[in-house]
Amino acid sequence: MKGLEKIKSAVTSFIKGGGPYEKAVNEFIKELQKALISADVSIKVVLEFSKKIKEEALKSEPPPGVLRREWFIKIVYDNLVNLFGAEAPTIEPQKLPWILMLVGIQGSGKTTTAGKLAYFYKRRGYRPGLISTDTYRPAAYDQLRQLAEYIDAPFYGEKESKDPSGIAIRGLRHLRKEGANIIIIDTAGRHGYGDEEYLLKEVEELANRVKPDEIMLVIDAYIGQRAYDLAKRFHERTPIGSITITKFDGTAKGGGALSAVAATGAKIKFIGDGEKIEDLEPFNPKKFVSRLLGLGDLETLLEKFKALEESEELEKRWEKAITTGRLTLRDLYAQIKSLRKLGPLRKVLQMIPGLSMMPVDDERLQISEEKMDRWLNIMNSMTYSELDNPHIIDKSRIHRIARGSGTTPEEVKELLKYYETTKKLLKTMKRRKGILRKLGMRNAF
Repeated sequence: MKGLEKIKSAVTSFIKGGGPYEKAVNEFIKELQKALISADVSIKVVLEFSKKIKEEALKSEPPPGVLRREWFIKIVYDNLVNLFGAEAPTIEPQKLPWILMLVGIQGSGKTTTAGKLAYFYKRRGYRPGLISTDTYRPAAYDQLRQLAEYIDAPFYGEKESKDPSGIAIRGLRHLRKEGANIIIIDTAGRHGYGDEEYLLKEVEELANRVKPDEIMLVIDAYIGQRAYDLAKRFHERTPIGSITITKFDGTAKGGGALSAVAATGAKIKFIGDGEKIEDLEPFNPKKFVSRLLGLGDLETLLEKFKALEESEELEKRWEKAITTGRLTLRDLYAQIKSLRKLGPLRKVLQMIPGLSMMPVDDERLQISEEKMDRWLNIMNSMTYSELDNPHIIDKSRIHRIARGSGTTPEEVKELLKYYETTKKLLKTMKRRKGILRKLGMRNAF
């Protein structure tokens, strides 16, 4: 990823540099564009991506306590994560059996990837099966059969047949009888542009007949800017659900994968970074971008934003409770989980405008982490009705909840007492709404 690694040095220079903010942003954008283009990201994607970052950087305002340059790096981080697919995709099948069809050009590593996927899912407790439908390359049949034998997975193929769709249909019947619950179909590759249109039609027909649950595009990390057109053409014929990048060994430019994501809207699901059958790992956009930007230098900055987000979320919950005068155990559950990350309750209350002026009994509100864990277990043993309407919890319910959570009835009562104390505190705060208005609580009333 030599091209993309230039982004790391651009980030370092931006943070340490001086001069006017807008000028620094423009210089960074130029370096970002150079890095992405040298990594073989399509120029169209680069221009759209950098334009979005620049507009957001110059128009948006950072949260209180955050420097503009820090805010800009967060914008770059978030947009890169989104470009790679935002959240890590779900790797578990959504139902069983799950039919996964691999597509891509010849030489992209589809057959090897099929074997790696079967090995990956077998280690997770599934029973994968493999089907070879490549009728143009005899070696593909032999290679996939050998991989299936190596990992002890059922296999189906017809070496002499020239009917890919027929092979797939018969293979599905055979592997289902063998008990396979993840069936991976290897297809023929498209050799290039121009006269291989029939191969795209073949893949389209195969998808129409088999109706796979997922179509995965396999891309060689070295493919470069051809990835955009390639992914677009495949997606138009067989909508792509996910992407696996092969030969991702750290020396490839790899930016073509970014273009493929942009072209299809699919997420990068796996990365193949070696030739061994175990050399396949799920792709996590946030972790990858963190490494790309040099997380060692930015770790404190990202933690700062995370703490801000958590405190803002907790503030919103408290504001809502104060406004309505209503607090449920479901609210308390969310707040206790946040407290474990943010610190003592008094410290959290002080983050909220106006609440630092209210009388708070430290002894009643101080909770140890051990007690928080017990209380969370207790609330996990309650029904939705009990969480939303704690007043219905009588003696028999208390004993049932205690048994289910591995606690004592006294500990359940202690939680309920804490809940009542907190609810009274919120009612007191609501009565003083005039004070809260003057103290500037956002959207409080």
